Amino acid sequence: MTSLADWRARAKALQVETGLIIDGKAVPALDGATHPVINPATGATIAEAACGSAADIDRAVAAAKAAWEDGRWRHMYPRERMAVMRRWADLVEAQAEELALLETLSMGKPITDALTIDLPEVVVTIRYFGEAIDKIAGLSTISAHDAVHTISREPLGVVGAISPWNYPLLMAAWKVAPALAAGNCVVLKPSELAPLSSIRPAQLFLEAGGPAGVFNVVNGTGIEAGKALALHNDVAKISFTGSTAVGKQLLVYAGQSNMKRVSLETGGKSPQVFMPDLPDLDRAAEYAVRGIFDNAGQVCNAGSRLLVHAAIRDQFIAAFTRKAQELYNPGDPLDPATTLGPLVSSAQQGKVLGWIESGKAEGAAVALGGGADPSRPDGAYVLPTLFTGVTAQMAIGREEIFGPVAAMLTFSSEEEAIRLANDSIYGLAASVWTSDLATAHRMVKAIEAGVVWVNCFGDGDMTQPFGGFKQSGNTRDKSLESLAGYMQSKSSWISLG
Repeated sequence: MTSLADWRARAKALQVETGLIIDGKAVPALDGATHPVINPATGATIAEAACGSAADIDRAVAAAKAAWEDGRWRHMYPRERMAVMRRWADLVEAQAEELALLETLSMGKPITDALTIDLPEVVVTIRYFGEAIDKIAGLSTISAHDAVHTISREPLGVVGAISPWNYPLLMAAWKVAPALAAGNCVVLKPSELAPLSSIRPAQLFLEAGGPAGVFNVVNGTGIEAGKALALHNDVAKISFTGSTAVGKQLLVYAGQSNMKRVSLETGGKSPQVFMPDLPDLDRAAEYAVRGIFDNAGQVCNAGSRLLVHAAIRDQFIAAFTRKAQELYNPGDPLDPATTLGPLVSSAQQGKVLGWIESGKAEGAAVALGGGADPSRPDGAYVLPTLFTGVTAQMAIGREEIFGPVAAMLTFSSEEEAIRLANDSIYGLAASVWTSDLATAHRMVKAIEAGVVWVNCFGDGDMTQPFGGFKQSGNTRDKSLESLAGYMQSKSSWISLG
């Protein structure tokens, strides 16, 4: 296994691409602006990345539009586009260590997680959608004898993708891969907090044989570059993962411009429901711990609301705290043994610590953690935290905290559990733990969420649509349902008379 010293040496020697990728070239921002990329584990500046403005968005969209109009990608034979996607996946896989290191340095993800979870999923995503290219089929309906009616699927045009900082490369892949597989051209605007791992894959797409202008990357702030992309009249769709507030603003921008499609995945406060007849308390507690403390709680579908039947409350708290202490301890994210890295920034740390203080002020009890890591004052660390005695009226039981903070509520009946689970503006994901099949089916039907797991949390593969109900968004990532979202149907009625 590569040691901490080895990873530190690799980090020191790493050559980082910091430019924008526009029309197949790495270029600086037109005005020369840069944005510091900060290592949240140390507070040190990793690099000064080019920070694009509205003018840079304009030239990236122009490059994508030119590539769209001359058909260099969408008119390429499907098997040739599939070959490009396969080679692209192979190159990403070959560069996995470099890309994982960029993820770890820029947003604090433990290197072991980046290497064993994120990068393999990125490769699977590219391969899955690449393999789907020649599987897209239209249909011919039974019509009058003197006519032929067909319904075909076509790409949209230029797609703007805005990806978050919590899974910088994976969330970008969930958008870019299906958009490209459908035949679109793409302008990706990654989070300015963690853009580095999104720049290199665009270069690898070119190395794989992808035409220039088809996949462009413009790093920049949301208020400047993101807004310009969402307002651009030559962009046919915006695909966004991030906060609910920003998602709502993107809908406004679409209405103010060309009524472009807007696909949103916008956060959650996912309930994990633990019935008294759950099959294995220790296993359930471990899933619960991983469901909220993975990626330091910076997960849209984090299972942050623990709804526990009163009959097993004390046993569950004991098992949860024990598992959390066994599995998650803060450390240097470059250390392969580290299981909990810092939050993405000191600003995010401050927000999460503010929520923790709010929970204490509201009267919830701290059963685990409850603050910053005093042994790592230079990093944006927050200790894994469990609040008990939480009520549905408390802010920590309702608001998305986006940090390693779990809120435990108790219930006494199935009806009360369902009511608590659904008492949220969000509906991204949920889980139910029970040994009774009928109970499982009833609760899956009753819970308002796009994904409901039974006796697990977070399991699945690329065939599983991922997205939510209510203010968790209006789209689905992964799966063929995602691919369809980057296409539109065309009906042709041919008269034979």
